[in-house]
Amino acid sequence: MNAVDAGPSNNGRGFEPWGWTHLHVDRRSPGYCQVTFDHPPINTITATTVLELAELVGLIEQDPDLNVVVFGSANPDFFLAHYDTEHDPSRTAALPAGPTGMNAWIDLLVRLSRAPVVSIAQVRGRARGAGSEFILACDLRFASRENTVLGQFEVATGLVPGGGPMARLARLVGRGRALEILLVADDLDGPRAEQYGYVNRTIADDRLDDEVAQTAYRLARFDHDAIARTKSYVDRVTLPADGELPPALNDFFELLTRPEQRAVYARLDALGLNLDSDLERRLGHRVVEALPDA
Repeated sequence: MNAVDAGPSNNGRGFEPWGWTHLHVDRRSPGYCQVTFDHPPINTITATTVLELAELVGLIEQDPDLNVVVFGSANPDFFLAHYDTEHDPSRTAALPAGPTGMNAWIDLLVRLSRAPVVSIAQVRGRARGAGSEFILACDLRFASRENTVLGQFEVATGLVPGGGPMARLARLVGRGRALEILLVADDLDGPRAEQYGYVNRTIADDRLDDEVAQTAYRLARFDHDAIARTKSYVDRVTLPADGELPPALNDFFELLTRPEQRAVYARLDALGLNLDSDLERRLGHRVVEALPDA
């Protein structure tokens, strides 16, 4: 059964209209769900995106037939651009805590990582900041070789990344490369991301959709319990403990209130932040233009 703007029904076995506005769902088989981000112009993550993803993750957790969920983008240039506070950080800070007791953004990322299904990020385009944090929370990351840009640019703006990339990147790529990604705060293209271990592997752009779909259909046929149990053992030794995650998000919100950081973001807004602009397409390179002179 295929459905657009859909979510699992109450019994967790079907997909019925759910009314989401930032993502669409296509149930391609009982065991395989394709989620497509579609929030023009550049797939920024907002409080609405967080609420919709939190609902989706809750439904994924409850679906006994689902083995694999693939996340892709309707925009070939932007997978998930980054977080957009919509000039009101308090709106995000006020989102209700999730079932883990943590902030809604961290909660949904933690629960997605621990869900008894395989989550795959099919990355085409840019995924920076919170967009990068989202793909790091997925189990597998397959990226377009020619059209992928990843990064954590927050330190360049005077902020601390808030969604757990310090804990996740260090486990994936090692301490030195994690520090390079986080502190240099520049963009990585697909081949460099693959070299560092930021993604599982890159795939030629014209083959990405087919190869990810083949992997997903394969996983969809496997025994759900065998997948869930095996994944849980890997999770125990690789995922960060809950206590590692909230402090950095607290720092993010604290630093975001400082006049210096508000001024940086005002300058970024003037340069085209959150729009399909040259700034957004080359954010890792151009972010320094918003900084005061040394």
